Amino acid sequence: MNIARQLRRIALNEDINFLLTNRVPRAALTRFMGWFSRIRHPWVRGASMAVWRTFTDLDLSEARKTSFESLHDCFVRELKPGMRPIDPRADVLVSPCDAIVGACGRIGDDPLAQVFQAKGFPYPLADLLDHDTRGRALLGTLRGGHYATLRLTSSMYHRFHAPGALTLEHVTYISGDTWNVNPIALKRIEKLFCKNERAVLHLRLADGTPLLLVPVAAILVASMRLKAVPDVALNLQYRGPNQIPCQAAYQKGEEMGWFEHGSTILVFTPPGFALCDGIVTGHRIRMGEALMSRSA
Repeated sequence: MNIARQLRRIALNEDINFLLTNRVPRAALTRFMGWFSRIRHPWVRGASMAVWRTFTDLDLSEARKTSFESLHDCFVRELKPGMRPIDPRADVLVSPCDAIVGACGRIGDDPLAQVFQAKGFPYPLADLLDHDTRGRALLGTLRGGHYATLRLTSSMYHRFHAPGALTLEHVTYISGDTWNVNPIALKRIEKLFCKNERAVLHLRLADGTPLLLVPVAAILVASMRLKAVPDVALNLQYRGPNQIPCQAAYQKGEEMGWFEHGSTILVFTPPGFALCDGIVTGHRIRMGEALMSRSA
């Protein structure tokens, strides 16, 4: 067994993985990674990407660029045109990103609209929305609807797109921690998504149906960019307003923003939508593939 395979095997040990990615100075390490990943030196870039490849299944064959100036440049890479066909059906919401489906299902009918981060680990949607009064006012509308947890691994394409033809009406930025969001941590840290850095994107379909898209940051990736809020990085250093009005229209599949690394996107819909066939925990999905559809 070569050294790379041995290192991967160690990293996959749940106890070791949890300790190495959580029981560390998470915020400081995340800030350091944000700085380090932008170093434009060929030796630094080459060594960093070699380590990255050791622990992941990084595949750059779909990338628009063939060379990268820094590790960060590779993280936020664009794809070649046509690499992600968009499901054209009008009654279908597509996945906003490449991901592994985590917990998914029906939003609870209880007052706090309970959902799950992992089996046996519920969290109230009300807590996820925290001080987002606009979002909490939607709880009554979302109860009985559906949700999907979409986890982006570090090697995946990190940009996210509109799940349908819609308008982004408002962004609520919620500062928080940077726990790892992998399945190992989700089985150990209660209400993890409610603790981490996140943004609540208030979306509205053409027929007026409201949707919530919640990008959640994590260790090494407490930073996200939204095209509707140009020149603003939502990250641990952000000191701007928590409430950001928007009025940005998108076609289905149009790019909305990107993470600086891998993380998670939570999708919430009101009653009237259901998960498409095959959308279960562990399923790999690509941006543009069917995620939810209008129920009969």
